[in-house]
Amino acid sequence: MIEKNYYDVIIVGAGPGGIFAALELADSGKKIAVFESGHPLAKRKCPIDGDKVKSCIRCKCCSIMSGFGGAGAFSDGKYNITNDFGGSLYEHIGKEKALELMRYVDTINMRYGGEGTKLYSTAGTKFSKICLQNKLNLLNAQVRHLGTDINYVVLENIYNDLKDKIDFYFDTPVDGITRLEKGYAVSAGAKSYACEYCIVSVGRSGSKWMEGICKSLNIPTLSNRVDIGVRVELKAEIFSHLTDELYESKIVYRTEKFEDPVRTFCMNPNGIVVNENTNGIVTVNGHSFEGEDKKTENTNFALLVSKHFSEPFKDSNGYGESIARLSNMLGGGVIVQRFGDLVRGRRSTVKRIEEGLTRPTLAATPGDLSLVLPKRILDGIIEMIYALDKVAPGTANDDTLLYGVEVKFYNMEVAIDENLETPDKGLYVIGDGSGVTHSLSHASASGVYVARHILSR
Repeated sequence: MIEKNYYDVIIVGAGPGGIFAALELADSGKKIAVFESGHPLAKRKCPIDGDKVKSCIRCKCCSIMSGFGGAGAFSDGKYNITNDFGGSLYEHIGKEKALELMRYVDTINMRYGGEGTKLYSTAGTKFSKICLQNKLNLLNAQVRHLGTDINYVVLENIYNDLKDKIDFYFDTPVDGITRLEKGYAVSAGAKSYACEYCIVSVGRSGSKWMEGICKSLNIPTLSNRVDIGVRVELKAEIFSHLTDELYESKIVYRTEKFEDPVRTFCMNPNGIVVNENTNGIVTVNGHSFEGEDKKTENTNFALLVSKHFSEPFKDSNGYGESIARLSNMLGGGVIVQRFGDLVRGRRSTVKRIEEGLTRPTLAATPGDLSLVLPKRILDGIIEMIYALDKVAPGTANDDTLLYGVEVKFYNMEVAIDENLETPDKGLYVIGDGSGVTHSLSHASASGVYVARHILSR
């Protein structure tokens, strides 16, 4: 039975997609609610302090992955304005509209505290030619780098603006969504809430939940890909000629033997390597800060190999999870290995790591990634490191550190139309939870787009 909890719009998930949808709707006079399984921004605290708690303790609700701001809240706040990567939003709404909305998102971020941060661009850079001469492809983009610290300030300011206009339900995971004669019922715990329109924005960490919702409502889905690889950490000077000009360089390589695509992802100049907890599995990621006082001597970035699966296999995320679980089994969490040890076929030890020139920014277990990653994926990563060494000499140094595993889980691609609306009218799926967007800027743009579509009705 539905209680007297009626809203015009209910948003499930307070990540970038949900936040920007809420911002567009906040002053419309409509009654809006946002449900979030994680904590408010101020209460999102990872227990790892480097002293008493040095590694992931698998909290029931990971403060890095969930809560106001989503998994992007403690990222390094990179908003890439491009259709070349970050998702396929443009396939639904058009390339020009997608870019227009990403630029609009940038102006909002500037308004809420991001002013003064730098907007980088690959346009006209000499590095495009250098990469092509070495069988690498530098993708085109403008990149707004907020930094983890300024990104937090922006989110804090947005929340302070929204909290008196919208009902937020934190620490309130949604159990299910059901159709009503008009609109939808959203159940959370023992309560149920009704709405005319429902926007689902649960991010990558909500992939299993999203799959269950689609099954219960008979919404078609398509199998997506999974990206598997490592996070590379090296001395910042090695990549400084690239990062000083471009900050984020998205570089793609095709391996010689299998022509598998390997790409750089989430580059963090003078940043840190961190743990992530996704569905109880500990993986690795990277952050960086805008403030000079928080910068380190290292730069880190991911090297990822994309795997697409054909019928009859459908569980690409399950495949990625199994590899990550193996890493957790062998290393008790994340494994770290020197590149020199990897190519020599030996495991790294605490002594070898300590004697190396690159000092790790994450407390990880020295080990052997060849016991975790499939040979084809590992061969591709090694090839890519040697290719990058030609444009950034020193990448293939023995003391370059590789942390594993890094896995980017993508949701099953949900059947949505040009309005990002499912076959059930009034039910929208946006952000990375849709399987359509894979970045902060694309997810945020999708939230703006859907909110405007609802208001136009």
